[in-house]
Amino acid sequence: MKSIHSFIAACVAVVAFAVALSGCATPMAPLTRGEDARQQVIATERAFAKSMADRDFKAFGSFVSEDTVFFGGPEPLHGKAEVLEFWARFFAKPKAPFSWQPKVVEVLASGELASSSGPVYGADDELFACFSSIWRQEAPGQWKIIFDRGTGPRECDK
Repeated sequence: MKSIHSFIAACVAVVAFAVALSGCATPMAPLTRGEDARQQVIATERAFAKSMADRDFKAFGSFVSEDTVFFGGPEPLHGKAEVLEFWARFFAKPKAPFSWQPKVVEVLASGELASSSGPVYGADDELFACFSSIWRQEAPGQWKIIFDRGTGPRECDK
């Protein structure tokens, strides 16, 4: 009987300790919302595109979420490592093979997700595709791309 009481007392102590520690946790700062979040996504998309223009593969990778999915190749690319392995070919030459810029950016009222889309231009500055990306705010003011898809140029007119 004494061992049961000791066991229960130990369990109560563990639970009380866990509850006490949870009160010490630093709450996460609120996510950026509204027009401020929209402007952050625009700036982030432009910086992401600049990483291609600057031939900065490390910077490019910094915008990609660990659990991202990129479409547009033969099969969807799952995860940051797979995306970077595939996209490394676009950084192999001194001149960027294409460029892009955001045209439409919208952010959920919650500030958690955003959508960006716009034209993609070839090295000859001719429109050849349109991109559509979904961004997630992973920390206040820090946006990472979680879904990316390229489409034909006619999609840019919509």
